Amino acid sequence: MKPDEISEVLNRPISRELLARDVTRLAYVAKDGTPRNVPIAFAWNGSQVVMCTAKNAPKLTALRHNPAVALTIDTEVHPPKILLIRGQAELDFVDGIPDEYLQETSSYEMTPEQRVEWEAGVRSLYRDGMVRIVVTPTWAKLIDFETTLPSAVEELIRQQEERQRG
Repeated sequence: MKPDEISEVLNRPISRELLARDVTRLAYVAKDGTPRNVPIAFAWNGSQVVMCTAKNAPKLTALRHNPAVALTIDTEVHPPKILLIRGQAELDFVDGIPDEYLQETSSYEMTPEQRVEWEAGVRSLYRDGMVRIVVTPTWAKLIDFETTLPSAVEELIRQQEERQRG
């Protein structure tokens, strides 16, 4: 996909809504060659998806070996809204806790006191730092089942219309 095509998909209102969510599913190839798909918190910075993890996370070795990833961000209602993103994972080892990890998220409702306690726990647990997994989209598709469909369904609809005309 061309960068302007990716931007067009990611700037649609439904895509922006999905990019404001908290959890994506990160798909990658594990060290043993088998696929993995893990839920992980993320932040969208306007051009990249940023996920944070522990420096000893097994996925880091796999991502160093093969940085190709796919992300899925979706809703739990019918019809679902689904944003699919592909790209290459870049690993950024940081001292301390990345801002993206500490930013307020909508699904984690906490009182101010709980937030202080949570942040203290995070800083204690990850005192040696974390790793930012940064993905710049190289491909994107939005599926809302109203204006956009999976490509296989679009093809079936075209075939059905041709049969009806013929």
